[in-house]
Formats: sequence, structure tokens, C-alpha cells
Amino acid sequence: MIVKLYNDNPNVREVRRIGDMLRNGGIAVLPTDTLYCFACSMEHKKAAEQIAQLKGYKLKQAKYSMLCESLSQASEYVRAMDKETFALLKSALPGPFTFIMEASGSVPRNYQNPNKTIGIRVPENDIARAIIAEVGCPLICTSVRPLGGDDEPENYTDPDLIHDRFGSRVDIVVDGGIADADPSTVIDCSDGIQLVRQGKGRVETGS
Repeated sequence: MIVKLYNDNPNVREVRRIGDMLRNGGIAVLPTDTLYCFACSMEHKKAAEQIAQLKGYKLKQAKYSMLCESLSQASEYVRAMDKETFALLKSALPGPFTFIMEASGSVPRNYQNPNKTIGIRVPENDIARAIIAEVGCPLICTSVRPLGGDDEPENYTDPDLIHDRFGSRVDIVVDGGIADADPSTVIDCSDGIQLVRQGKGRVETGS
């Protein structure tokens, strides 16, 4: 199933329907401010396992991020931040960044990296944030981009092509328009502040 939503005014009825589906363990393909992503409620491990299968790996090998509605929501799932880190996140979010943070006890171990960290995203996309708000908890997500990154960009930026490829394996594809082909910028804040991957977002990290 594919449904069209507009970023400047997401249809409330459709947002509620998608939120209900995710709360019940469904899997969605959602737009962000970078690539499209597979997403499910953090409360449904089985759905997260199915997303791992879509990407071709086991749940323990997955490097998921948490898609959050706001920095306030994200802060509930990470260890206390120092002033410098908080100022960085506050200046950059919402935006095309993934911040690697020390996970708090609120994050199930299945989603944490081996060093007990988790990627945090607050996308500058009203469709995604409206759906997260409707679900009532962060979403576990990973981009639809293949592991090798060598696929044709259209296959993970065009919602119609994504639906052709994955529509039978997910519950819904949300068409929010053609996505940006650049991934998020990844910044590791778990031990100081370090740029890991330069993507769409630009910010001064001091490194």
C-alpha cells in the first residue's frame, strides 16, 4: 500500500491510520529530510527483526537509529548530556543529522550498539514527526539504502520505485515526494564530539 502525504500539511486521518498500524507492530517506509527509511515502533522487536531481514542482516548486526519527534523526546532515551553536546543538538535539530549518544536504560538492548550507544534522529520533516507523535514513542529506523550503497539512487529516493521493490514486504509506503540522495551527517557524541560521516547536514563540531 502507498499513500501520498504533503509535508506542509500532512492529512490528519492518514497520520492516525499509519500511527495505529505502527502501534500494532506494522512496518512503514517513511520520508525524512534525507533518505527514505524503514520504520517501526520501538516497542515491537519482531517488526525490528523483519526490518533487519529487509536489509539483509540479523537484528544483532543492525545499526538502528531512533527517529524522534523532538530533542525533548530524544533526551528521555540518552544519558545526561554536557552543555556543549546539548548546545550542538539544540542548534542542529530538527535537521539531517544522526547523533550517536550513550543510550539510557529506556532503550532496549536489542537496539543498542555493542558499546551501548544509539543513533538519534529528529528529522526536519513534518510528515515523519507527525507520525512519531501519533505513535507516542520513538520509531526504530534504518534507511532503505542497500548495505553496499551501490544501488541506483532512484531506488531509495523515489517512493514509487521503493513501493515496487518493498511494497509486498512492508505494511505501507508513505509518499512524501522525491527524497534527497544524501544520507544524514553522523556525529559521535558518546565520547567527546567527533564527525563520523559527512552527509547532508553541515555543522561545526570542532574536529
